[in-house]
Amino acid sequence: MQISEQKYFLAANSADGFISHFGDCYIPGSWRAYIIKGGPGTGKSGFMKHLASKAADKGYAVTLCPCSSDPDSLDAVIIEDIKTVVLDGTAPHTVEPQLPGACENIINTGEFWDGEKLFRNADGIAAAAKLNSRFHKTAAAYISAAGELLSDNLKLSRGFTDRAAAIRFARRTAAKYLPLKPDRCGSEFIRFIGGVTPKGLISFSKTVTENFKNVVIIEDKYGGASGEIMQCLRAAAIKKGLDIITLKNPLLPLELTDHILIPELSLAFVTENDHIKFNVRTRRVHARRFTFSDIAGKYKSRMLFNRKVSRELLFGAVGALKSAKEAHDTLEKFYIDSMDFEALTRFISETSEKILGAKAK
Repeated sequence: MQISEQKYFLAANSADGFISHFGDCYIPGSWRAYIIKGGPGTGKSGFMKHLASKAADKGYAVTLCPCSSDPDSLDAVIIEDIKTVVLDGTAPHTVEPQLPGACENIINTGEFWDGEKLFRNADGIAAAAKLNSRFHKTAAAYISAAGELLSDNLKLSRGFTDRAAAIRFARRTAAKYLPLKPDRCGSEFIRFIGGVTPKGLISFSKTVTENFKNVVIIEDKYGGASGEIMQCLRAAAIKKGLDIITLKNPLLPLELTDHILIPELSLAFVTENDHIKFNVRTRRVHARRFTFSDIAGKYKSRMLFNRKVSRELLFGAVGALKSAKEAHDTLEKFYIDSMDFEALTRFISETSEKILGAKAK
């Protein structure tokens, strides 16, 4: 089934540090993966944008994965119709081949730079890289502090959640929406549709609203009920042999799952909270349905304070990421000035045709 353009992040600047799912966005042995190596400003994102455009021209469904540190750039392109992924394999989301040649191939845009010119500018490159790293550390500190407060709210909300009621709801929902696929084991890809970026807290809610016909929304500010429901639905879908996309909370990815997508059913179970809204008329279930309100009331002021302060901390993180991007832009200029873009453009065109012309397994 062909669907319209989708966007996901494959990594997140989270309270648990930088979390990457680049290495598990494809299945070795079944997919072809092309890992791009090269410095900043060496055409990696341009390569992927060109490939995505050509793939769309051929009628393929294309998934775009922007960079969380620069949402205008791409970190990966996934073309599921031909089981092919092209991704940026450089730090901080370093990817190395698992089945070299048999699955992964390396594309090196560094072949088109002038190494001597870069060597002469080594001091400036090192200074820009150091500044970029410093601002990223500042952003990480803000996000970590915000995460402590959001985690506190999550733990409190779990304390006043009627877990039994949430599980009963999840089981009824699974029985209603999830068919059994006999003799089949379901698979899972983990991604994000939101994140902290230099442009603010971004969410790709249209990935759901424009691509999935059936959407069930759980309204939950804190995650206690929705997290329980999503984990139950995830387990049920995999057990029934369905392939799913699990979307983790970008701030607390180790603690909380926000959404479960099942593309083959055009079905999505999603959570609305302070950081993501879905502009669609559909079934909505509020977390208060699974809440012991008398207990929740005792923590109201504390949780409101946590929300308010966490927003300010995340605003500080966005500012630091903006400064980090400015330093990265300076870094890119050194490489841009050292690239043979005429040769690179020819290479991109030829390589894109080879990638799109390869037969799926």
